[in-house]
Amino acid sequence: MTKLRCAILDDYQGVALSYADWSQLSDTVEVRAFQQHFTLESDLVAAIQDCEVVVIMRERTPITASLLAKLPALKLLITSGMRNAAIDLAATTRQGIVVCAVRQVPRSLLSN
Repeated sequence: MTKLRCAILDDYQGVALSYADWSQLSDTVEVRAFQQHFTLESDLVAAIQDCEVVVIMRERTPITASLLAKLPALKLLITSGMRNAAIDLAATTRQGIVVCAVRQVPRSLLSN
C-alpha cells in the first residue's frame, strides 16, 4: 500500500511533530514538516507537489488558485485556527479539495 504524503508548512519553531502522536499514522501517512517559509510559489510547489494532505499554520502561506492548480494530488487542506483568509476557498471547491480547520489546543492539555 502506498502511503499518503502530508506536508506541514511554516513550522518555524520546529514543534509540529511534537504536538501530536504522529506515529499512529506511520503505517499509512508519511509526514514532512518544513520549518522554512517558501516565498516563491515554484519552490513551494517543488516541495509539496506530491502531497495529498497539507497542513498550514494560519495565514503565513497564501493558498491561491494559482498554487492549487499546480497541486493536482492535494485532497485535504488543514489549517490551524478556525479561520484562514489566505485560502482561496472557491478554488479549493472547484478542485474538490476538502478544507478543515482545527482549534489550537494549549500544549499543557496535550501532555496529560
